[in-house]
Amino acid sequence: QVQLVESGGGLVQAGGSLSLSCASSRNIFGFDRMGWYRQAPGKTRELVAVFASGGSPNYADSVKGRFTISRDYGKNTVDLRMTSLKFEDTAHYYCYAKITPCVDCRSLEVWGQGTLVTVSS
Repeated sequence: QVQLVESGGGLVQAGGSLSLSCASSRNIFGFDRMGWYRQAPGKTRELVAVFASGGSPNYADSVKGRFTISRDYGKNTVDLRMTSLKFEDTAHYYCYAKITPCVDCRSLEVWGQGTLVTVSS
């Protein structure tokens, strides 16, 4: 069983910066995908930034140039550095991982509990 625990949310003024961190209870090497989604009030959950297996990160168009995702295999963490924050970035941010435990296994999708980011205008 993999657990993902987010940290780093909070209140920030528009134009400011904030960093989120997601710690995995298992080694993240070999995860199919790992990254961040967000859900604003009244909206559906959307991709923010994600690493696919062996690939470069993918970003939502709305955060390109402002957000940076990074991962640390030694710490088993995936971080999200957010700069030039806008009011519309206000949302619950969720860490996400897709894992295929073995060759013949079904893939599993794991979510963290979420952390709230509030950007004041």
